[in-house]
Amino acid sequence: MSGGREFLLEVGTEEIPAGFLPPARTQLAEVASKGLEAQRIGFGTVRALGTPRRLVLHVTGVAERQADAVEERIGPPVSAAFDAQGRPTRAAEGFARSNGVAVEDLLRVETKRGLYVAVRRELRGRPTTDVLAEAIPQWLSGLHFPKIMRWGEGEFAFARPVHWVVALLGDDVIPFCFGGVRSGRQSRGHRFHHPGAVDIMDPSDYFRKMKEAWVVVDPDERRALIREGVEAAARKVGGEPLADEDLLTTVVDLVEYPVPVAGSFEERYLELPRELLILTMKHHQKYFAVVDGGGRLLDHFVAVSNTRARDLTVVARGNERVLRARLADARFFFDEDQKRSLEEHLEGLKDVVFQSKLGTSYEKVERFRALAAEIAERVCPDRKAVVDRIARLAKADLVTQMVYEFPELQGVMGREYALRAGEDPVVAQGIEEHYRPAQAGGPVPSTDEAACVSLADKIDTIVGCFGVGLIPTGAADPYALRRQTLGILRILLERGLRLPLGWLVDRALAGLADRLTRPAAEVRSDVLQFFRGRLEGLLAQQDLDADLVAGVLDRGFDDVLDAAGRAQALQQARSDGRLDPLAETFKRVGNILKGQEPGEVRPERLGAQAEQALWDAYRSVARTMEEAAGRGDYDAFLDAARPLKTAVDRFFDEVLVMDPDPEVRANRLALLGAVARLLGRVAEFSRIG
Repeated sequence: MSGGREFLLEVGTEEIPAGFLPPARTQLAEVASKGLEAQRIGFGTVRALGTPRRLVLHVTGVAERQADAVEERIGPPVSAAFDAQGRPTRAAEGFARSNGVAVEDLLRVETKRGLYVAVRRELRGRPTTDVLAEAIPQWLSGLHFPKIMRWGEGEFAFARPVHWVVALLGDDVIPFCFGGVRSGRQSRGHRFHHPGAVDIMDPSDYFRKMKEAWVVVDPDERRALIREGVEAAARKVGGEPLADEDLLTTVVDLVEYPVPVAGSFEERYLELPRELLILTMKHHQKYFAVVDGGGRLLDHFVAVSNTRARDLTVVARGNERVLRARLADARFFFDEDQKRSLEEHLEGLKDVVFQSKLGTSYEKVERFRALAAEIAERVCPDRKAVVDRIARLAKADLVTQMVYEFPELQGVMGREYALRAGEDPVVAQGIEEHYRPAQAGGPVPSTDEAACVSLADKIDTIVGCFGVGLIPTGAADPYALRRQTLGILRILLERGLRLPLGWLVDRALAGLADRLTRPAAEVRSDVLQFFRGRLEGLLAQQDLDADLVAGVLDRGFDDVLDAAGRAQALQQARSDGRLDPLAETFKRVGNILKGQEPGEVRPERLGAQAEQALWDAYRSVARTMEEAAGRGDYDAFLDAARPLKTAVDRFFDEVLVMDPDPEVRANRLALLGAVARLLGRVAEFSRIG
């Protein structure tokens, strides 16, 4: 809105963890927008900003007062408020008394439920400053953080203890107390460069004064400064920063005034695996790795300091010294791990419990190794030995010192140790890739061998957890079963594997037979329904209409590739106008057959011309449609169904299906049943529309 005043809120705290800040800023903007609307206070743009030491809310165009409003409160029905003689009852008197009016002032209003008594009053808008003084503490108390701290006598709780609060509407202070601190106009600058107070006379003054006090309040501005500064620092040492948006997001909320500085480390550490070097710099130190134009790691890094030192080389040397110690530890772990073979590490899994009811990690390996062999028999029978080797060594690195230090490197270190031990490169690659997809949208395994092991590992976990009652809820999924289920579906779809889901579940159940605490049939049903739910969501992400997906899955999803093909063909047919006329006709067939059990058609009993025409149309297209479905060409299937639509429409126009003669009626239902079974190859049409 135009006009109005600027509103500024700054809550100064001890350093808030970087991961807490983005969601806190989002929450603050939302709660402020909703709060102002609820309080009938006009406003313009809302921005939530901040640094590790402050959460900031800035709103433009804030009205001076609440808007006036008329409030109407509905009371009891008129029939209950007044007796037959029109005298007020206790209900009317009580309602009037509770609203501070006389019975004579009660109104009669027509509602959807009938005639009711009501009270209508005008609400005069209050000054915005008064309203915000009451609302802001509630807004702040309603923010959620992963963890909170309490201070004082334990009565105050927030992400971190509060040290100052600035609250201004224009040049007026909004008076309130939060976290034991009274609001005012006094902020603070950078902890080291400007530790003193900063008086904010007006919100329009705030951002300039903060910059003068060495604080960049806007996280987007800090992001741009860091990106530009890191790139410049990397160029000075002959490289460019390795792109890492997650790291950039973290660093943005670690500093108030970013100062990128390049450093280096001994070239001999480049002998370590690339991922290990990158993670050591990123995980412990929040440093950006530096690469050359070809993406090869260089012996340099860029750190982002929160202070501008007189001599940045001193800062660089300090960072180098810290990183040197980290890299030395990594090198030690790397060398120590290789003193034992992966086979020897594998033995250590016998002492690692995967899940108390499902046994050790070693037992899990043995289960999914056997299952991977069965999958390989169907997917790549000539590569069964490679699949078996991948499965055997897939989890061996879990007991290495390096993975203990950096769990994110599971699979990666297995790959590196396998290569250094002379294993087949496809085996080494499979050890790493059997975890894929490791995250939403991440790549699936790039080889059939790795895909076999990935599928076996994931289905063993899913069926095992369901088998002992560890079923995900809305709030908890500790074994990431949703992610692993989606992983299986994506592998089948993206690698074009025709492995029946029911068969996968059955093979996993066979391997877990002595571990189950629930009936196998019940587990099977629950797991397949779980797969259906994830497949529904996955297909919806491909811009397929929900009714089409539901209709397709109702007709089966054991072959995931086939189900996806059916849904895509239906979506295309809807887009080009072919589907809806077909669906409307074939839904009529389904409606007639509800509750019926049609038998076989007896052609000699077909009497009416429309009956014979439908039977002829059915016979003329059935083979073509069956063959199209058999090769997965559902576009051709739907095209072939067009003559059937015409015949069905004529049949319904000219023939009484539910004929009084039971034999005629049964034969006509059988004819429609044959049509329905044929169409059922693609979808349940009653769900479409």
